[in-house]
Amino acid sequence: MTDYIIKNFNIDRNVMEFCLKEEEKIKKEFIEIEKTAELNQYKVLKAMQKNKLSDIHFAATTGYGYNDLGRDTLENIYADVFHTEAALVRPQIISGTHALTVALFGNLRYGDEILSPVGKPYDTLEGVIGHSREVKGSLKEYGISYKQVDLLPDGKIDYDAIPMAINPKARLVAIQRSKGYCFRPSLTIDEIKTLIEFIKNIRSDIICMVDNCYGEFVDIIEPSDVGADLVVGSLIKNPGGGLAPVGGYIAGKNEFVDNAAYRLTSPGLGREVGPTLGVTSNLIQGLFLAPTVVCASLKGAVYASRIFDDLGYNVMPKFNEKRADIVQAIQMNNENELIKFCQGIQKGAPVDSYVVPEPWEMPGYDCPVIMAAGAFVQGSSIELSADAPIKKPYIVYMQGGLTWYHAKIGIITALNKMYESNLIKL
Repeated sequence: MTDYIIKNFNIDRNVMEFCLKEEEKIKKEFIEIEKTAELNQYKVLKAMQKNKLSDIHFAATTGYGYNDLGRDTLENIYADVFHTEAALVRPQIISGTHALTVALFGNLRYGDEILSPVGKPYDTLEGVIGHSREVKGSLKEYGISYKQVDLLPDGKIDYDAIPMAINPKARLVAIQRSKGYCFRPSLTIDEIKTLIEFIKNIRSDIICMVDNCYGEFVDIIEPSDVGADLVVGSLIKNPGGGLAPVGGYIAGKNEFVDNAAYRLTSPGLGREVGPTLGVTSNLIQGLFLAPTVVCASLKGAVYASRIFDDLGYNVMPKFNEKRADIVQAIQMNNENELIKFCQGIQKGAPVDSYVVPEPWEMPGYDCPVIMAAGAFVQGSSIELSADAPIKKPYIVYMQGGLTWYHAKIGIITALNKMYESNLIKL
């Protein structure tokens, strides 16, 4: 096996031998990841059995999409998996940012205020909010204000500042579970639970919405199990299992999901319409595979963390720390290391492996960004990918991997790219 990899992927033997030694050091962490995946697999299976999933639910609808049995059954399955009153799961939602936009516009009105108690949101959501930069059609244009409580220097939540930030206009608290493009710990379920309870004790009527992107099935429970009124995510991340070609979900209390549905389609129609156009079977089967795909992604993240930690890089989280999402952040020493790592990830991809990614001015970001993603689905970050803003402190964010073996070889090729460029020594 080792000789096959060295020969067919042009891996230096020193790199290969180093990576094999690193793999031996993380067997304990792999066992714990597999335990979580097993329980989540049973949870998804039970939800499908409860809703009497049948092949009739895989049929396509067109046009208005009235009486789409597959769509309605899929949404009931999601509601059962997330233990919520309702769920909106649609191919018409094109991304996590779009799902969040639908949830926000559906549940906020003129004069309302959003509070982020976990600091700056992900870059693309800043455009939706419209308060850090002017963007046409933003919430700010509709008279919805925004306030944030910055995290403490150690990345922890500033509980002392939150009560002062909650004023009578506050309608919704937006909690981003994953770190985004911030070198901070992602929020664990326990931390989300504590934060929601703290906020509800101040104002019980505030909607607590969790951006669950990258976090689904990482733990045995979800934010909706610990008090979140809404959980929102993308189907081309964790819950799509690599098979969903598009889509997003909004799960939570019936009232708030309905409000989002009226924004996604139109007032008076809501969840009653929306054709599935033949993708329902992919969305359902993707959800079924999601726990094991997330398991593979987590193994890859732990592997990368162990390798680069042992090489002296600053990594977050550490290989043996409790994980809140599938994202592995690695602080590189300079722009060149960051670029070579991403190019190495691309080189190990099944799609577009011959392409050499370069930084570019990507819409929605405030600086050039490099993105490596040789994916079957464009932009799918449950497939092995790595991306980074080209600015100090030179953090690369790696995530995904449909199988552990692909995550493994992708990380090896990334390390090899840095090694052959004389950027690291083993």
